Amino acid sequence: MVEQAERSGERVVSVADVSFDVETDVLVAGGGGTGLVAALAASENPDLTVTVLEKSPDVGGNTSLSTGMVPAAGTRLQREAGIEESPADMARDILEKNDYTADEAMVRRLCAESADLVHWLVDDWDVSLSLVDDFKYPKHSEYRMHAPPGRNGANLVAELRARVEETPNVELLTNTPVTTLVADDAGVVGVVAGDRRSEAIAAEKVILATDGFGGNREMITEWCPEIEDAVYFGADGNTGDGIRWGAALGGELACMDAYQGHATVASGQLSTYAVVMNGGVLVNERGERFGDESAGYSAFAVDVLRQPGGHAFELFDERIFERLRGEFDDFDEAVESGVYHEAESVEALAETLGFDADAAAEAVERYNAAAAAGEPDETGREDGVHALEAPFYGAKVTGALFHTQGGLVVDEDARVLREDGTVVENLYAGGGTACGISGHGPGGYLSGNGLTTALGFGRLAGVDARERCRN
Repeated sequence: MVEQAERSGERVVSVADVSFDVETDVLVAGGGGTGLVAALAASENPDLTVTVLEKSPDVGGNTSLSTGMVPAAGTRLQREAGIEESPADMARDILEKNDYTADEAMVRRLCAESADLVHWLVDDWDVSLSLVDDFKYPKHSEYRMHAPPGRNGANLVAELRARVEETPNVELLTNTPVTTLVADDAGVVGVVAGDRRSEAIAAEKVILATDGFGGNREMITEWCPEIEDAVYFGADGNTGDGIRWGAALGGELACMDAYQGHATVASGQLSTYAVVMNGGVLVNERGERFGDESAGYSAFAVDVLRQPGGHAFELFDERIFERLRGEFDDFDEAVESGVYHEAESVEALAETLGFDADAAAEAVERYNAAAAAGEPDETGREDGVHALEAPFYGAKVTGALFHTQGGLVVDEDARVLREDGTVVENLYAGGGTACGISGHGPGGYLSGNGLTTALGFGRLAGVDARERCRN
């Protein structure tokens, strides 16, 4: 046991102060998308034991709250749909979105691995993914999203959990938080875990998959103050644990001001941004459009929060309503919960929701005229191809914080690096615990960046940990 650690509250303790109770080969801290994928990758050596510890009652983390769409370039699913693109194309879109402020080599590494990741999930682990070829998220130049049933991350997580639980050499425990890293002079040699009763667990390799710090108000205030008052819509367990532990061991931090926001959260319910990308618009209380919605749901979240009252109104029509119904679980849930209101005119919708009717009707007319002419509209938006026509639908929305994108700097195998470029031995990080690929702030987030680093780093970490284990 680790009496000193319990007394002092330290998050990293010396191995000299620890008496290990049990041992495993690969210890995965966190059971979200990163952790589950890392466990599957590590388990492919059947001689290794893999242990996944999740502090929450259930697995999933932010992956379960996402659409579950995995971006990948050069997959056979794309080729079967007649799409030919290279990882370089995907990397270009990511880097252009963040103005090349992300680590270019890491972006290219994850993009190069993306097709193998999807093929591995589908072929080796029988995970259900299909190509999304009916719409593109902002700034994606090609159809490259690979989605689970219902375009719902909870369905992806359910399949990953099932595969983990079916794998003999993997043990998954929930309600079992990792609380402390155990280290020697070179690196990490184990963890302390448990809530009411703690155990010291020796491990050859430790993978930090504890996600970011969106649920830690102090860290948000320090690193992302512009979003500190927004609704938090991420997983409760995102308290920055792994980031702090890695930093305590000398791990370098980068892009800590980066985060993914979302512009359309209505009554505590996500309104999928597919509404906007299929032609919907947002207005404020004055009935004015206040920016180019195709900039993306992350960047636009801040614009929404800057409007009077910190909210806006999402407007769309029956064409969009029918196109999305039955395709997105999030949309169907929002419909069932009464988030959307229907009316025969923009003016009638304004009376129900509380925005300026005349100004909004005129804004929609100008948007329709630009779409009909095939020209950019007054905000510079260029993707409008359909006029919005009665009947109309709408919802009052606000901007929200989903998850952070800054964290520990890792190498191409997801090993944690110190500021001098040396490796913290035996320690890996992925997902929100690792520095992402979105550069700085919210504007560099390209849809799918979260799962690119969650599942991408998860697999890289699991493979490298498996290969470096002595067993």
